[in-house]
Amino acid sequence: GAFQKKGHGARTLSPEEAARLAKDRVLVSEFKQLKLEKEAQKNWDLFYKRNSTNFFKDRHWTTREFQELTACRQFADQKLTILEAGCGVGNCLFPLLEEDPHIFAYACDFSPRAVEYVKKNATYSAERCKVFQCDLTKDDLLENVPADSVDIVTLIFVLSAIHPDKMHLVLRNIYKVLKPGKCVLFRDYGLYDHAMLRFKPGSKLGENFYVRQDGTRSYFFTEEFLAQLFKAEGYEQVVNEYVQRETVNRKEDLRVPRVFLQSKFQKP
Repeated sequence: GAFQKKGHGARTLSPEEAARLAKDRVLVSEFKQLKLEKEAQKNWDLFYKRNSTNFFKDRHWTTREFQELTACRQFADQKLTILEAGCGVGNCLFPLLEEDPHIFAYACDFSPRAVEYVKKNATYSAERCKVFQCDLTKDDLLENVPADSVDIVTLIFVLSAIHPDKMHLVLRNIYKVLKPGKCVLFRDYGLYDHAMLRFKPGSKLGENFYVRQDGTRSYFFTEEFLAQLFKAEGYEQVVNEYVQRETVNRKEDLRVPRVFLQSKFQKP
């Protein structure tokens, strides 16, 4: 079983959880942090080499959670152009293209290996999708996507993998290709998510920022931080809230608190 609630209050920690987080103050050395930044692409490429296309489940919930994917049309069969920034191996992209024949998608990822997996997918069609490798913090999206041409940008579990100091560069890059009046649909890890509480001492890179054993990194967002990030790049906030889920494993009597941030920001 599971329950889900949405709202503006961050999750309340148990006394044990609060004590554990308070104790974890030692940061990974600056030398190792610089190495992780330098090897970020290599680490994600190795992640996809190890897991191929099997790690993430196909995301069939996208249209349910983000009604804009259908609601932003002015008429039923209107063609939509979307950009999936950070497409991985296509777990969100392919269900979306299958569900909606009137979408053309640009899709990019940091990992060259992930991009190759997308191109090798049996349902990949160059007529409906253009996929390319891209470091969103420095490669200009305009080299692959025309300015002001995209109806919707999805940024789903992507920004958390990027160093907080460079996140604004991603939003600035996306802004150039988004049509005025259109939205970025965002979903990512929220503060005090179960994954954040599971990090062992020695994994902390900064406030709410951690490194996994495989060298990939993860940031856990607060509502305030995300709002400031988008607004500083000229976006207007439409929705920005926590989604709290508790997944219950009755057999093992385990309650797993999941916290995500789900948001929409509009280009004026």
